[in-house]
Amino acid sequence: MQLAHIIILAIIQGVAEFLPISSSGHVVVANALLKSNLDVADVNIFLHAGTLLSILVVYFHRILRLAGEDRRTIPLLIIGTLPVVIVGLVVKKYCQPMLENVLLAGFMLIVTGIILRLASKFRARDLRYQALGYKRSFLIGLSQSFAILPGISRSGMTISAGLGCGLSRGDAATYSFLLAIPAIGGATTLEMFDIVKGAGLATPLSYLLFGSFISFVVGLFSLWWLLRWLEKGRLEFFSFWCIPLGLGIVVWQLFVVF
Repeated sequence: MQLAHIIILAIIQGVAEFLPISSSGHVVVANALLKSNLDVADVNIFLHAGTLLSILVVYFHRILRLAGEDRRTIPLLIIGTLPVVIVGLVVKKYCQPMLENVLLAGFMLIVTGIILRLASKFRARDLRYQALGYKRSFLIGLSQSFAILPGISRSGMTISAGLGCGLSRGDAATYSFLLAIPAIGGATTLEMFDIVKGAGLATPLSYLLFGSFISFVVGLFSLWWLLRWLEKGRLEFFSFWCIPLGLGIVVWQLFVVF
């Protein structure tokens, strides 16, 4: 059953990593529903590696431009990545168990839905991401750091913050996913080092690599879909999924507790 569970989680990761509905929240909840014996930490590393590859493929030409005409964006990305590095290291050291808390994921999905509703009220503007100053870059990066919590969507937070800072819809999405590269890449590398130094993998490597490939393929389609929806200004539509789902999870978990 391990392989079947990994395939399910990989599809969920590929869809939810880019759509603003929180991949971490969905994976935590799905794993609880499946009653899986998987090591979620190991699985998440490989699934995130797959979706990171999706970003590298879709934004390949944008990434190449960072070495040339867009090179002033690099310090902006560094400033934007600092908050998630600091918060991530603190959470990893002191609060790791909460990252797999199903009830917390339910509450945070509701928060994500509310943020998406609020972001839909922002008037569309035409600021390019290359013109972001350090202050606005840091604010967008700060919003990304909250996505460490299960149920808070990284793409939802950063795109919403980008729109609030005056970016156009397309540039808000582009900057969001450029910002994801060091964040996801750094976290994945750090976790891989921990695996090498520790007891190794609790799940067969072949299963994890297959899951990574599935999350990559599904991620390509979901990223393409999100970009099309953003062009039409439909970010708030995802709140109609996040809020009811979050409420359902909270009720379910409270019923289990009491």
